[in-house]
Amino acid sequence: MYRRLLPLCLIVALAGCSSGHDAAPMAPVSKEELAPVAPASSAPAAMAGTPVEGVDGASTNQRLADCASVKLSADLSGFNAKQKKMIALLVDAADSMNAIYWQQAWGDKDALLQKIADPSTREFAELNYGPWNRLDNDRPFVDGVGARPAGARFYPADMGKEEFEKSTLKDKTSLYTLLRRDAQGQLISVPYHEAYRAELQKTAGLLRQAAKLARDPGFKKYLALRADALLSDDYQASDLAWMDMKNNPVDIVIGPIETYEDQLYGYKASYESYVLIKDQAWSKKLARFAKYLPELQRGLPVADRYKAEKPGSDADLNAYFAIYYGGDANVGAKTIAINLPNDEQVQLKKGTRRLQLENVMQAKFDKIMLPIAKELITEDQQRNLTFDAFFQNTMFHEVAHGLGIKNTLDGKGTVRKALKDQASSFEEGKADILGLYMVSRLAEKGELDKSGLMNNYVTFLAGILRSVRFGASDAHAKANMVRFNFFKQQGAFSRDENSGRYRVDFDRMTAAMNALSARLLTIQGDGDYEAAKQLTDQMGAVDAELAGDLKRLDQAKIPVDIRFEQGLDVLGLDAPVPKRR
Repeated sequence: MYRRLLPLCLIVALAGCSSGHDAAPMAPVSKEELAPVAPASSAPAAMAGTPVEGVDGASTNQRLADCASVKLSADLSGFNAKQKKMIALLVDAADSMNAIYWQQAWGDKDALLQKIADPSTREFAELNYGPWNRLDNDRPFVDGVGARPAGARFYPADMGKEEFEKSTLKDKTSLYTLLRRDAQGQLISVPYHEAYRAELQKTAGLLRQAAKLARDPGFKKYLALRADALLSDDYQASDLAWMDMKNNPVDIVIGPIETYEDQLYGYKASYESYVLIKDQAWSKKLARFAKYLPELQRGLPVADRYKAEKPGSDADLNAYFAIYYGGDANVGAKTIAINLPNDEQVQLKKGTRRLQLENVMQAKFDKIMLPIAKELITEDQQRNLTFDAFFQNTMFHEVAHGLGIKNTLDGKGTVRKALKDQASSFEEGKADILGLYMVSRLAEKGELDKSGLMNNYVTFLAGILRSVRFGASDAHAKANMVRFNFFKQQGAFSRDENSGRYRVDFDRMTAAMNALSARLLTIQGDGDYEAAKQLTDQMGAVDAELAGDLKRLDQAKIPVDIRFEQGLDVLGLDAPVPKRR
C-alpha cells in the first residue's frame, strides 16, 4: 500500500548502499578526575609512546568494505536562506555530540588515532569511535587493545558490581551521571552537565542561535528547552515540548538518550544526534495508525495485568529524510527508525513519536536485504521480500515500543531498571515481535492488505538474518537471535538442507509470534531479571549451522551495514557565521 509513495525517495541522493540527576558530587573533583577513566585494557593502545598498527591491514580494508557508503542528502530547495542557516546550525550542534561520545566510549580520540600508523585502521577506528569493531562482537582491531569494558567510560575501570551495589549514592543509577573516585578512593557521582560542560555549552549556544531563526513556535520552544536541558540534565520539559511539536519540517534529536553503550548495567545514556527533514506527504498517510494503539494494547496476547497500562493518545508517526547522524547514533549498525522519548512518564502521558528514516531504510533494503534474500530465502518466496513490507515491519516495530508495560507489576520501578543489562535487548525484542503482531491485526481490520501479509513474514525473517550479523554486543542482534532460535523451535520456518535456504510457514509463524510476545511481556511485567538472562543465554547464540549460512553472505560480499557521507559539504550548505563575542 506504500508503493505509490516510493518515488518520494528519489528526492534523496543515495550513493552506494544504513533521557536528571538529583545529587551533587560528594567531594571536590579535579579536572583530571572529571575526564572518563581509561580502562586498563585499553591504556597501552591509547597512551603508549610508540605507534601501533592494525591487527591486519588487509582485513581492516575488508571491514571498511563491509559497510557500504550512503550519502545523506535531501532536497533543500524549498527552504529559504534563513532556514538553511538554521539547518546548518543544527548540523553543527549535532556534530558536537561526536566529541562527547568519543569520551564516553573510549577517551582521548586524538591520542588513539595518532598512535595508529595504518591509514585504513585509523579510518576504521574513527568509524567505530574506538579500537573495537562494533559489528563483530566488539573484537579489537588494534594491537595491544583488550576487550571493550562492559561499563565503557561510565564507571571507574576498577569498580566491581559488588562495590556498585553496596554504594549509597542516590543517583548512581541515573541516566546522566558518571561514577568516579574522590581523593580518598570513594565512589562519587559526577553529573554529565559538569563532566562535559565545555562541549555542552557550545552545543546549547548553537541550538539557541537556531531557535532565533525557527519559524515554527513549537520548534523554537523545543530548541530553547533542549539547550537548557543539556546544561541541567533535566530533559523532561524538552521531551514534552518535542511531543507537542507536530508541524515543523525540520527536526533534531539530540542529547544523552539510549543506554546501549552501558553493557554493565544499562543505566547510563550516551550522547547522540539526528538532523531530519520531514516528508510531509508520507507523514500524513501514516498518521492514522496511531489511533489504533489503545485497541491494539487491549488485544495483546498476554494476561490482562500485563497490558493494563494505557499508551499515550498523542503518539504519532512521521517519515523523514535523515541528513546527519552523530555520536551513539553513528556507531555500529545505523538506525532506520526512531521511537522517543524514552522517559516512561512522558510515554504514559503523551505517548511517543515514531520517526521513519526512509532514505536510510531504502538504502539498507536495496544494498543488504535484497541480496540476503537471494542468497538465503527459498526461491519461490523471494518475491515476498518487498520494501513495503520492510517499511511496515520497521514502522510498527517503533510503534510497538509504546505497547506492553513500562512499570513492573510489583510496583518497585520501571522495567528498564529491573532488567538492567538485559533491558535494551528485551525491549528491542518486544518491539520486533509486537510490530509483526500489529501488522497482522491491522491486516485483519482491513487497514493493511491481508493478502500481502506473507510479504511481511518473509521480509521479517530476512530482517532477522540481516540483524544477527551485527554481533552479540548489539541489542538488536541479541533480540533477533533469541527470536530466530525461538521461531526455529516452534517450526515458524524450515531450512532446506540441500540449498541452505529458509522457508516461512505462515501458520506456525503466527503461533510463534503470539507465544513469544506473551513470554517477553510477562518477563518484563514481572521484572524478572533471572528469567530474562536465562532466555538470552539459552537462545541468544548463533549455532554452527546459522554461522555457516552467515559466512555465505560474507563470501558473497554482501555488506553488513552502511556508513555515511554527511555534513554541510554534502548538503551544499555554508558553515554558519561564528557568533561574535
